[in-house]
Formats: sequence, C-alpha cells, structure tokens
Amino acid sequence: MAGESDVSENALSCANCGKPANLKCPKCIELKLPREGSAFCSQECFKSSWSSHKSVHVKAKLSSPGIGTPGEQDSSSPGEGWSYCLRRGQSRTPKMPQFDWTGTLRPYPISIKRIVPANIDKPDWADDGIPKIEPNSDFQHTVEIKSPNLIEKMRETCRIAREVLDAAARIVRPGVTTDEIDKVVHDATIAAGGYPSPLNYHFFPKSCCTSVNEVICHGIPDARKLEDGDIVNIDVTVYYKGVHGDLNETYFVGNVDEESQRLVKCTYECLEKAIAIVKPGVRFREIGEVINRHATMSGFSVVKSYCGHGIGELFHCAPNIPHYGRNKAVGVMKAGQTFTIEPMINAGIWRDRMWPDGWTAVTADGKRSAQFEHTLLVTDTGVEVLTGRLQTSPDVFPWLKS
Repeated sequence: MAGESDVSENALSCANCGKPANLKCPKCIELKLPREGSAFCSQECFKSSWSSHKSVHVKAKLSSPGIGTPGEQDSSSPGEGWSYCLRRGQSRTPKMPQFDWTGTLRPYPISIKRIVPANIDKPDWADDGIPKIEPNSDFQHTVEIKSPNLIEKMRETCRIAREVLDAAARIVRPGVTTDEIDKVVHDATIAAGGYPSPLNYHFFPKSCCTSVNEVICHGIPDARKLEDGDIVNIDVTVYYKGVHGDLNETYFVGNVDEESQRLVKCTYECLEKAIAIVKPGVRFREIGEVINRHATMSGFSVVKSYCGHGIGELFHCAPNIPHYGRNKAVGVMKAGQTFTIEPMINAGIWRDRMWPDGWTAVTADGKRSAQFEHTLLVTDTGVEVLTGRLQTSPDVFPWLKS
C-alpha cells in the first residue's frame, strides 16, 4: 500500500507531450470532460493527437447516464447493506456520487466491513480507524536497522502475504467482482493467523486494495465485475507477529490489448531494475532514477504523488522511496533496513485525481496505470526480496514463462 509523496501539482499538462498547457479541446468543453487529459500546449500537439484523442469523446458518450451506467447493472445493487464509500471510508451513501470522472471506470457499492476474529492480534487502528503509534514514532524520521529477531518475523509475515496475494491472483477472471477478491484476501489472511493491515487503516473499508484500469492505487474492492480486457492490481499487506509484509501485482483479465500488456511488463521491469541496485551505500534517490529512465524510454510516465516506504512494526515509516527522477530522497541504504519499492507507471501523463471516496487515485487523463511492489531487506552484500514469488505462485506473467 503506497505512501503519499509531498509532490503537489495543479498545473495542466499537455495530453500529448506532457508540457504545461493552456489550450482546451472544444469538444471536451462541450461534453464537460475533465480539464486534465483535454488540455494541449499548442495547436500542433492538438492536431497530431486528434486521431487518438477523439476516442475520449466516444467513451464519454457511452458512459453518460442512461448508457451502461452502474445503476443499470445487477452488480451495482447486490443487496441490503451495500452502499457507496465517501470521506475516506467514514461515511456511506446509497447513490453514486457526482464527479468529473477521468475515464470510463465508475465506483460501485461496497459491502459491509468484514469481521476479524477476537483471537487475531490486531494493529492499533483496527477498532477505531486511527493509528496511534505510527504517526509519532521516531522511525518516521530515522530509518530503523532491524534486529535479527525482527527480520525473521518479517520473513515469516512476508511469506504469508505472498501466499495470500497468490490466492487472490488465482481467482482473477472476467465476471469476478473485486469484492470477491477482497473476501479471498481477508479469509486467507485470517486463516494464516494474520490481520489484513489495510482494514480500517485511516478508515479504509476493505482488507486489500484493488486498482482497475485507470486506478493508480488504493482502489476499494466493490461490486463491479471484472471485464475481459481489464487490468487489475491487487495490493496485499498482512500484519502477523507484530510486523507488516506488503506487496502487489498487476494482472491481466482475459484478453488484454497489446498496449496494456506492454505497460504492465514495463512496470514489472521497472521494479526488477530498481531492486537490482539495492545494496549498502546506495542512495535512496537512485531508485527513482533507475525507474524513471526505463519508464520514459518505454514511452510511459512515473507517478509522483505516491511512493514506497519503510515497513516493519510500522505499516508506513522512513524512508520514503520516490519512484521518479530528480527526487530529493535523503539517506543511503544500510544492512538491516526494510522498505518497499512499488512503482506506479502510467500510459499517459503522471498526474492523478482523487475520487469522492477519498482513497481511489486515478490517472488525470483516464489512461491506464500499472504497479508492482515488493518488501525488501538490505543485506550485507545486496538485497533479499522478502515477498518474492514462490514455486507455487500462479503462472500468470507471459514474460516469466520458460
């Protein structure tokens, strides 16, 4: 689960080249489409991107009220107790909120909070949604060097988290709802004796994050059925024996177009290339340089608003790990540190918007986004991937097949 970066950008970017923009597509204005994704830096950029940009208008018409909206589909009204999320999980509404949606995806109602048995050891936010120890810890400013005992606990917890994610990956197919994925994550975590860390963390209403298509991160599992051609990221964190293990992967749903396949593969490669440089003495800021170089060479952009983070007895702590180039992350890696790297790579511009639920971050231009994440341990000689794939992990990525 990504941490929030301190990058804040309100200026519009050209939908074609990413440069600052102040021209607006007339048709987008007529259709009342979002400012992001419909701005251009010049007439030349507007004309050169018209053949692809006009598809945004078609999608907007198809997704307008009365044509395939969530209210017309059975899955949006699955039964009593289901409602739309608002205010970062602190309130609900029976009707879909109004919003300047950036893409074709819409929120669906979510189910009631899942139950955690009393015998499960819980983090301090489990009951009231408010972390108490984490915000005031010295490890928000100092990178902890883990003891051998703590490292062993993290190995155990991270393996459970990997097994939970693998269980979720096995049910990804058209027709499955993201709420069903959340149930698998929740049940598998409880069965292993763990607590699903996202559940009620700052009031997050579910046990994992499911981010579909243009959702960058922190998507809330709901009643929407996955469709053929979707991509979906599942982000799992498990709390077990007092420590957290965090990882995520992006999966193909049925037959996915070539551009989305290229995006997901590039994102996977960004993470692998970043992991390859981890060892004592390397500056944290170098991670972003490696990721940014590979993503931009592939024609994609790197999200700046969310970053990797330290992890252990705290869910989120120092260090912050920006994934973009020319970042200002401080410090160098030392043996015994544990942190996540979790690049979010966009098919279009890097900027994001927030849905009314207060959690779901989506691309500003409505184009797709992918993400992969591992929890890592810096060793004396390099790195150990604590959440690495197992021999039993499902064979879902074509580029890993022999």
